[in-house]
Order: sequence, then C-alpha cells, then structure tokens
Amino acid sequence: MVTMTTAKKPLVGVLMGSDSDLPVMEGAFEVLRKFGVPFEAAILSAHRTPEQAAQYAATAAERGLQVIIAAAGWAAHLAGVLASKTILPVIGVPVDSSPLHGMDALLSTVQMPPGIPVATMAIGQGGARNAALFAVQILALCHDDLTKALKRYRADMAAEVLAKNAKVDASVRVEGL
Repeated sequence: MVTMTTAKKPLVGVLMGSDSDLPVMEGAFEVLRKFGVPFEAAILSAHRTPEQAAQYAATAAERGLQVIIAAAGWAAHLAGVLASKTILPVIGVPVDSSPLHGMDALLSTVQMPPGIPVATMAIGQGGARNAALFAVQILALCHDDLTKALKRYRADMAAEVLAKNAKVDASVRVEGL
C-alpha cells in the first residue's frame, strides 16, 4: 500500500484562475503539507488559457493525480471546465475578488448541470482549508495513514475547544459542560 510518506508524485492538483487567488489558497497548501499529501499547484484560467486548463484536467489521472482543487473568483468557471474534462473529483473554492464579494463565484461553482458535479466549498480562505481537508478525506479512503491522521486531527481540534472551554469563567458557562 502506498502511504503519504512513500508517495512521490503529486496526488492533489491545486489550480487557481489568477495569481491573486494564491493568498487565499495558502491555507490549502498548509493543510496538505500538514497531512504529508504531495500536491502541485498552477495558475490556469478557464477564460484566458482554456486549452491549457482543459489539457491539465484531461491528463491529471494519467499523471497520478486523484483529486483536483480549483479556486477562482468572478465567474469562477474553472472548476466546471476542469470537471468536464476529467472523472476525478473536483473541489471548487469560490474566491472573493469581484464587486459581488464572491457570491458570483459561489453561484457559478455550485450551479453545475446534472452529470458534471463539482464539490463546492465556502468562499475564501475557510473554503480553501476545507477543500484541502476534503481532498485528504477522499484520499483517506485508500490510505490508512491518512485515516489515522484525520482521526488525530479531529481529536486535537476537540481537545483545543475543550481546553478553551475550561478557561471560561464558571459564572458564564453552561452547567454540566
């Protein structure tokens, strides 16, 4: 079985429609690194470099990718274009880069026609982090080491919250917690 420590080729591709999306996606890179998931990143546009974006998706599986994350603002068609060219799971991250503050990107990403699904995350940095975590969950279906790491991650999150709860003044806490 391939583990994250032995995997050499990228398993996740992270595409951004513009270099302005890079700061939003830093959280996704951080999550993937935390779990030891090899990934690659590129800037390709559904509108300005459509042939290259389509080629990237069409050849992703044969290059060893198992999940694609696509971040874009404005019309945000990148995730849909990629999903139309591959059977790999595509996760869309709407970016707040337009006068509509990402709502246009959210609707463009979530309103895919039946038969070409795109998993859609929240707008912005939280969505980017969740996209990476969702990619890790997908990979964990075939990688036991990721399953164990995700369980530890969830337990650590719970412990952090409970530690913070213990510091809350007893007069404002709900009894029994």
